[in-house]
Amino acid sequence: MNITLIGIDLAKNVFQVCGVNQAGKSVFNRQVRRAALLDFLAQQTKVPIAMEACSGSNYWGRALQNLGYEVMLLPPQHVKPFVKGNKNDRNDAFAICEAARRPDMTVVAPRTLAQTDMNLGHRIRERQVGERTRLICQLRGLLNEYGIVLPRGKDSLLAAMPDILEDANNELTPSARTYFYGMLTEWRQLDNAIKTREKEIRQQCRAHEASNRLTEIRGVGDITATAAVAFAGNARHYHNGRHFAANLGLVPKEHSSGGKQQLGGITKRGNRYLRKLLVQCAWSIIRHINKAKDRISLWAKALIERRGPQKTAVALANKLARIIWAMLARQEHYRAA
Repeated sequence: MNITLIGIDLAKNVFQVCGVNQAGKSVFNRQVRRAALLDFLAQQTKVPIAMEACSGSNYWGRALQNLGYEVMLLPPQHVKPFVKGNKNDRNDAFAICEAARRPDMTVVAPRTLAQTDMNLGHRIRERQVGERTRLICQLRGLLNEYGIVLPRGKDSLLAAMPDILEDANNELTPSARTYFYGMLTEWRQLDNAIKTREKEIRQQCRAHEASNRLTEIRGVGDITATAAVAFAGNARHYHNGRHFAANLGLVPKEHSSGGKQQLGGITKRGNRYLRKLLVQCAWSIIRHINKAKDRISLWAKALIERRGPQKTAVALANKLARIIWAMLARQEHYRAA
């Protein structure tokens, strides 16, 4: 029978390729070496190809798109319920086909090279910021062992470190001063590396038309704009702005039964990094809300009076996500009025 869909379970060297017919029955399910994958697919009918969104999926998606295939990337958590029996490569590949055949399954297109470059800068910067945070926490903890406690804030600690190292009246030993000086040097190196990443992100934002348009939104800067474009692309694979906000976990979780609706906090699903940036954008608007007269600030100010600043920050992040979707999907500029 004719093959209507191919599912590929990606790996490092050996891929599992499954082809199903219109009835959903497996026609073949075999292992293919990495170097022979494209040649093997060239022997098959050009049908849609489904893969899990994982490491390497964007590369293979672009390679297959260049050959004329329709490529669908599926969330791994939506594929797992379709795995029958024990977990192995054969069952995983067939489960990908089963999930991709569902009419209500949400799929995304592979990232472009421009999106991949943006995402790369954000991932490196996020790792470096995490390393700096861990270093600062460790530095504070180790200083406390010598009776040195400083006010909160990394700027105050960084400014005080040279005086601490030169102060002969504290309990720091020569060995401890050497260690702390090395940590201070590492901190400064991380600061310079983070500033370099942020400069590169700003340049990417200015060079990319869509991300440059997103900076017109109040509270949205270069980092958030490029992160949104790197994650969503043109955002047309989302049905609407609410779908995009829900995908980021910015909608209430629901536990309803028997006709009784129960709503809780936000779901926190999807891209945690972009959700965090949108909440930070919301707080930047709230901090300057008394001086602002634009429509979104007035809306947020009225909501603060009714619901408080915490819930307003989440609601404002949801609204920013919807605005971002509209601007990306419709290729429009921000309309403040």
